[in-house]
Amino acid sequence: MEADKVAPLRVDAETAIILREAYHKIEALFRSDHYSLYDYVRVVAGKIARVDAFYVGFLQGSSRVRFPYGYDDGEYVNPDTHIFGPSGQTAWLIKHRHTYRFAYDNGSTLHAGVPVGDLRRRSGDAVTVPIFRPAKDGPDQLFGMLSMQSYEAASYDDNAVRAFEWLCEVVERVLTREGEDRESLRRLPAGDVGPNLLTSDHVMEYLTHRVASIREIAAEALDEPDVSTAVHTHLERIVDAAEHIQSELIEMLMETDEGPERRFTSLTKAQQAVAVLLTDGLDNDQLAAELGVSLNTVKTHLSAILRKYGFRYRSQVADDVRRYLAR
Repeated sequence: MEADKVAPLRVDAETAIILREAYHKIEALFRSDHYSLYDYVRVVAGKIARVDAFYVGFLQGSSRVRFPYGYDDGEYVNPDTHIFGPSGQTAWLIKHRHTYRFAYDNGSTLHAGVPVGDLRRRSGDAVTVPIFRPAKDGPDQLFGMLSMQSYEAASYDDNAVRAFEWLCEVVERVLTREGEDRESLRRLPAGDVGPNLLTSDHVMEYLTHRVASIREIAAEALDEPDVSTAVHTHLERIVDAAEHIQSELIEMLMETDEGPERRFTSLTKAQQAVAVLLTDGLDNDQLAAELGVSLNTVKTHLSAILRKYGFRYRSQVADDVRRYLAR
């Protein structure tokens, strides 16, 4: 049983205290707020070592990295997307599948990639940690990275690197659990639609609530007693602009395609049951077995569904039903 024991993290006592506090705060506060999660991890890393620049990147497709969070020398870096080449950090992480340290090659790999943040300055030290998610078959899948960088050379000793890797593992577990939750949704009928297919309703609802929060902050600031006339005017403009945007977003929803809902609700209950199962790719025999009806009944329902939808192919119906169920 000794072999089952987890090896202790080799960090100093002060660092261990910082990491323990960070773990409890991440578990309690940041599971559903990714921006705050990344921001907090940056702050925690800065308690252990110097962090001048920090970014989070996620791989998409075969050659693209999206950066939802970046920070450089006290300033927020706008989110961005880059195509990565064969010589930068992303390619290095894909090949080696472990943490990249500036000291491995005196920053050659770091500086070969697309620069992030202040382009006028070069980092003197860097640590970039890959993050993985479990794969059903084969090795875990590399899907992202977290990087901390310093403009001062030799900023990151082994203690800082181990601490940062541990923090990245916590982030990895948070994101992996969210993936497992989405996997649970896929077990529902037409389960492929919910986790992956964003609709206009989802985007508009999110934007409406976020704009509302900005308006509320500005409105609260207007009530402060020591706001200057100029600042008061700017805050009023923010409130007015936010109100306009909220109204426009709701009206834009009225222009979205209502066809999938209209077509689905035109079906009888029995036809709806068939239509939902079409999204799982079932053939006629499987539909009959799943619904406990005859093959002829299934064919009758399918003919009626295609006629009501005005489509020629069942695959077209399946795609349309997915859009409706993901609304």
